[in-house]
Amino acid sequence: MSATRVLWVRFLGQIEAALPQRLVPFWKAPAGPQTIFFWAPAFKWGLVFAGIADLARPADKLSPSQSTALAATGLIWARYSLVIIPKNWLLFSVNIGLGLTGINQLCRIAYYSYSNPQLKEDKSE
Repeated sequence: MSATRVLWVRFLGQIEAALPQRLVPFWKAPAGPQTIFFWAPAFKWGLVFAGIADLARPADKLSPSQSTALAATGLIWARYSLVIIPKNWLLFSVNIGLGLTGINQLCRIAYYSYSNPQLKEDKSE
């Protein structure tokens, strides 16, 4: 085992020793904080928060293609997160959030386009 790996294992052991007993099962879970199955979805929440922050943007400044991509990938990966082993509920929740955020933005864009028909006339001229 490399020296870096030995240090990492010791570091994780010290964290585990300091944890309250009730958190040890979460720590040792197949999709717990010791794995990429935990950290990748945790950081992916940044995309959801960015989508929520976009609720403050005017609908005419939103990108339909970006919102479609976020909604589609969110819903596709939500399904995938339930068929992989171990089932990753954190990945499922973040992807549902991403899909709902994308769908919400698409609804805002569609409502804006529908309620402003003069935009279509301006673009055709």
